[in-house]
Amino acid sequence: MILIPERRIVSLLPAATEIICALGLEHQLVGRSHECDYPPGISNLPICSSAKFLSGSNSAQIDRQVKEILSESLSIYTIDRDLIKSLAPEVIITQAQCDVCAVSLKDVETALADLLDKECQLISLQPNGLDDVYRDIRMIANQLGVENAGKELLELSDERINIIRHKLKFITEKPTVACIEWLSPLMIAGNWTPEIVEIAGGLPVLTEAGKHSSYINFQDILQADPDIILIMPCGFSIQRTLQEIRLMLDMPGWADLKAVKSQRVYIADGNQYFNRSGPRITDSIEIMAEIINPKQFIFGYQGNGWVHFNV
Repeated sequence: MILIPERRIVSLLPAATEIICALGLEHQLVGRSHECDYPPGISNLPICSSAKFLSGSNSAQIDRQVKEILSESLSIYTIDRDLIKSLAPEVIITQAQCDVCAVSLKDVETALADLLDKECQLISLQPNGLDDVYRDIRMIANQLGVENAGKELLELSDERINIIRHKLKFITEKPTVACIEWLSPLMIAGNWTPEIVEIAGGLPVLTEAGKHSSYINFQDILQADPDIILIMPCGFSIQRTLQEIRLMLDMPGWADLKAVKSQRVYIADGNQYFNRSGPRITDSIEIMAEIINPKQFIFGYQGNGWVHFNV
């Protein structure tokens, strides 16, 4: 039997924290980011980062603050150097995919320059599409010496996705789906979200798989007139999204949209699902399948992962 040496891990990315725990390595975590909140067992870990924009701000205020900070070539996150030094990590996991979504590789490299007394391995994730998400899970498992756990986790994800593909194999009618990732200004979800829509039996509109989420005008939505609208702002819970839902409802022409008329507008938890590139991306695929094809799928996420918004 080969014994895998335990390593002290700091995760500065919620998705990475979820990956580590899903691989059975939760006990090796010694620190987390301010955004890491799942699974519940990590809530007592020291918080090693914070955001510079004001909590409680609305969508427009957050967007403005973030743009102002980035315009000065500054990071929107602060890393607690002294705390990380005291934790003496042997592995730090971060990301290089988005400077806005989470602490970036550049932030970590700058903060840790000449800080730690011993060598520390930096693992940086950069997922753009669905394959990249599962590649990162495999890579972390391999880097941390739990290849078999990684293989089992990915095989289980494959089985769950294949169940959806099989059930939808002979369904030819595919509704168009617009996934809103930010409310003010409006953004349409990119990266892996279009692939999620396609697996779940829909046709994504106004977006392209593997490309970053992009700004759109409401006129674009009016022109596309999707069959389904899913509102899933990055970092927002369902309740948080409901606080700003009038930004959509007050748009001229909202009531004339096909999705509104047919009562196919939904709100999903964009914090726990969809925007996290970890194991629960498979949960996100199941949520999307429930929304797009409710007659074929009932996985049990309704009311928690997503709600039907009656307009």
